[in-house]
Amino acid sequence: MKILTIVGARPQFIKAAMVSRAVLKHNAAHPASPIVEEILHTGQHYDDSMSRVFFEEMKIPQPVVNLNVGSGPHGAMTAKMLEGIEKEIIDRKPDWVLLYGDTNSTLAGALAAAKLQVPVAHVEAGLRSFNWRMPEEINRIVADHVSSLLFCPTHAAVANLTKEGITRGVHHVGDVMYDAALLFGELAGKESAILHDLGLSPGQYLLATVHRAENTDDPARLGSIMSALQKLAETTTVVFPVHPRTRSKLSDLRSLTSDLCLTPPVSYLDMVKLEKHAKCILTDSGGVQKEAYFHGVPCVTLRDETEWVETVEAGWNQLVGADTGRILAAVDQARQGRPIAEYGNGSSAWGILEVVRISN
Repeated sequence: MKILTIVGARPQFIKAAMVSRAVLKHNAAHPASPIVEEILHTGQHYDDSMSRVFFEEMKIPQPVVNLNVGSGPHGAMTAKMLEGIEKEIIDRKPDWVLLYGDTNSTLAGALAAAKLQVPVAHVEAGLRSFNWRMPEEINRIVADHVSSLLFCPTHAAVANLTKEGITRGVHHVGDVMYDAALLFGELAGKESAILHDLGLSPGQYLLATVHRAENTDDPARLGSIMSALQKLAETTTVVFPVHPRTRSKLSDLRSLTSDLCLTPPVSYLDMVKLEKHAKCILTDSGGVQKEAYFHGVPCVTLRDETEWVETVEAGWNQLVGADTGRILAAVDQARQGRPIAEYGNGSSAWGILEVVRISN
């Protein structure tokens, strides 16, 4: 069996790393019937700190091809990906195309495979924000509706698919990101020196990430968020790894960043170390919301909605949008919540691979 795995952005690298490890485990146990996995990198994230370092640290097999698409308008980016992915599917003739999450890489891979009649397996299926202004919402809905296998991380995701009439090929397998948190959380503790390098003490700093277009492309929202971070920095160290998209928008807000501990994007192991030891995490990232829970850290989400509703229901996560006052109040009120069982036991990647293998 041959799988073509399509990735292009940081969260996809993390999830793919765990399934690739499961492939290696399968092949070691069943040398007579190996699974061939080929990785196609679209180049959506092309900065070394957002791409190459993840492959190195997580020991992900090197891509057989990198489309080097880079950044650009959604339509142009997706079109370039679609053209490149279609060619690779025709040339490589995979039995399955394996996709992750909700990026433009996900959308392009789903469309290319579906039009070529190659079955699609979508990891992290069924998530919904119900906000059609988010490009990610459109991407994930389209991908789900052309997929043959839909791997859901939560019961809410399964319910969302049922409401849309999708019931065949749906599997609740837990969250492959939890697999990664268990494995790399321990590794980060041994190998990352980020706390020492930044002069940080465990539990004595806040960690912030901002990258979604709804925040970075709206000067009022970004300004409000930055005002809150600066206010927090008056009494607590605020570590802020700056995403390339955000960096390009902060030139007009330079005075707001003077008190923050700004860093370039950090490696995955460094990010895990920062997450594990933060007092509280402020983010608009879906993945970081979950990683906060995985590491037992309260989260304040800088969005008006979240796909990870169970983190809010269990008391780990607060939705505050971009309002300065709400952000400050939420950080003050941040507490640990209740356990969330539906993310699985750390074997989601193995479960995904087994379903794909049996379905071939």
